[in-house]
Amino acid sequence: MTNHPTPTPARRRFEPEDRIWVSVGLFAALALTLGLPLLLIVLWSVSDRWAAPNLLPESYTLGTWMTVLSDDGVLTAAATSTGIALLVTLLTALVAMPTAWALAKFPLPYKRSIELFVLAPVIVPGIVVAIGVGQVFQMLGLAYTVTGVVLVQMVGTLPLMIRLLVASFDTLPDEMIHAARSLGASSLQAFRYVALPLCVPGLLAGSLLSFVGSFEEFDKTFLVGAPVIQTLPVLLYHHLDPYSLQFPLASVVALILLVPVLLVFVLSGRIMRDDLMASGMGKV
Repeated sequence: MTNHPTPTPARRRFEPEDRIWVSVGLFAALALTLGLPLLLIVLWSVSDRWAAPNLLPESYTLGTWMTVLSDDGVLTAAATSTGIALLVTLLTALVAMPTAWALAKFPLPYKRSIELFVLAPVIVPGIVVAIGVGQVFQMLGLAYTVTGVVLVQMVGTLPLMIRLLVASFDTLPDEMIHAARSLGASSLQAFRYVALPLCVPGLLAGSLLSFVGSFEEFDKTFLVGAPVIQTLPVLLYHHLDPYSLQFPLASVVALILLVPVLLVFVLSGRIMRDDLMASGMGKV
């Protein structure tokens, strides 16, 4: 008796009319994971009374917003956060560019281990990094200073900037650098006038993400700089009751800290190439 192999059913091909259902599914998932939580946060921030089983607040008020925004230290803390974030972004770019260039263009020994070492601050929880670095800064006299806060925040922003720049430099053909050198350009001139302009999208993307990462940083800033250095996340944290969670107040704090993230999300979507982001996030 001859056994005939069971025929494998053919896969259904993706047809153009299927795009509408894929789009509906993606937008529905986006609405459930992002839109619905954001809507709830907005409603909680303006709610006066909202108890179960009501689907909407019974009354609305802007009193919680006025309580937070009437704090005289909010504008000062926002200015401090912005200044520190700009300084962190600038220093991160200056340190990350030569590191990323070496990882992308030089045949370094143990290159894989170096890349994992660069990624280590992202793998380790921020609170662990802050405690270790904070003890060192105490001995060096950098605790409770802007310099100490900037340096500890760079521990978290450098890995992402380096990875994005490495992905950007990897796409740059070596022939262009060799052509510039053959025409008399020095190594620095070839990097400045050839490589750097072509890698501006990666640099801008990394700068935006570094800025928002620094602006939103709490645990490292709190352990190294507070209470002397008051950034916006640290200041808003003091508005939260440590003994009972007040949803309206927590929602206001969340929305204030969400604004820079949304701005960076919109800007990065306009300047960042999809292949660059995929390579930068997925390259290990």
